[in-house]
Amino acid sequence: MKKIIRAMGRFFRHIGSFFDKILITPITKIILKIIEFSKNNSKGIERFIGKKQTLIVISLLLALSVFFIIDSENNTIVDQYAEVLYNQKVTATYNEEAYVVEGLPDSVDITLVGQKRHIFLAKQYPSSGVTVDLTGLKPGQHKVTLKYTQQLKSIDYRLDPSTVTVTIYDKVSQTKSLTYDVLHQDDLDTKLSIDSVELDRSEVIVKGAEYKLDKVATVRALVDVDDFAKQEAGELTLDNIPLVAYDTNGKVVDVEIVPKTVTAKVTISSPSKEVPIKIVPKGDLAFGKAIRSLSSNVDSVTVYGSEEALDKLDSLEAVVDVTGLDASKEYTVTLKRPNGVTEISEKTITVNVTLDDSTTKEFNNISIATENLDTSKYKVQALSEEDSRVTVVVTGSKSIIDSIDPSIINAYVDLEGLGVGEHEVEVKVRGDDVKLNYTPKTKKVKVRITANN
Repeated sequence: MKKIIRAMGRFFRHIGSFFDKILITPITKIILKIIEFSKNNSKGIERFIGKKQTLIVISLLLALSVFFIIDSENNTIVDQYAEVLYNQKVTATYNEEAYVVEGLPDSVDITLVGQKRHIFLAKQYPSSGVTVDLTGLKPGQHKVTLKYTQQLKSIDYRLDPSTVTVTIYDKVSQTKSLTYDVLHQDDLDTKLSIDSVELDRSEVIVKGAEYKLDKVATVRALVDVDDFAKQEAGELTLDNIPLVAYDTNGKVVDVEIVPKTVTAKVTISSPSKEVPIKIVPKGDLAFGKAIRSLSSNVDSVTVYGSEEALDKLDSLEAVVDVTGLDASKEYTVTLKRPNGVTEISEKTITVNVTLDDSTTKEFNNISIATENLDTSKYKVQALSEEDSRVTVVVTGSKSIIDSIDPSIINAYVDLEGLGVGEHEVEVKVRGDDVKLNYTPKTKKVKVRITANN
């Protein structure tokens, strides 16, 4: 063990002696000579350093040193700068008349990495954008690489995504009938009505992948009321009306439509009609009371709407709820628009309901009519004389009942859905005067239906 320790000691002494001869002793001698030289020439050194030219050179050397150090650090930071160019358009090159391409993004993001001044310069240069060349590719799936023309080699351009999988289809075409939809009809003046829309063509050509054309159920021209230059009766021509293809569920199908737009001639009218107000009481009055008169501040109104709706309209009802009413009263009634009516000249009217004491009167031998029987197949007769006539009890104001004409009382039975045989049916009564109540004393009668010979 002692031999090993003595050997290690000799080893380290040799190493120390080596460094002493090679480094320590020479460096010490150089330092001592510099000190000795400084002592012997201190005045000369001071005069040298004190010279203006010497100070300028030293300052320049120090300034250059600081500049290179800072510039080196600045370059290290700037080299890490990055900027993203968003939504850069992708342009594909292929035979658009023969093929349809799916899966290709409309745009990509480009990240520029490099020194800030280089990135600034790169953004100033004109660029052809992001491109992909599909020339020569056949129908099917293909993985393709997007390219961006690099204007500066000192900039690193990174595309996101840089590669995409596209599907190429043969482009086919079909002829489709063209119809139209009118958008924003609620924005049309309520006194106006669109009578017709005439398109400058009845058919268009749709192009695309065959599986998409199979989905197209209809192609429609979208006529938008908001595009009308003015809203008044007459003819209006609209240009550049867009076309859209829809499937059976009303979803848009992305296909090419030729032409892309059409022209339409829109005919606008303002159909109107003056109709009387018909006041209709609803509900039961208080016991012992009857309506003596119904009146309103206007007798008629002008209604606007489609010709079809106006042809069916003979009057406009003003419904008044008189449930439990025991004294005369004035009502404000909001008129409701029937289907097809877009505007009424008077939105609300005032209705006066005058009450009287109630009385009743019986009207005998009112003939019972039949309704809703197919007379081309069947005929009907009452089983007895009692089944062919009925006594009707009329309830109302005495002054009205005393002047009533029995011919306005209509008793009838509804035979809808009944066939050959004997039937017991309900007797119903209606009258022209809504201020009166009509009740048959006999609730049901018997009839026999037979087939025509």
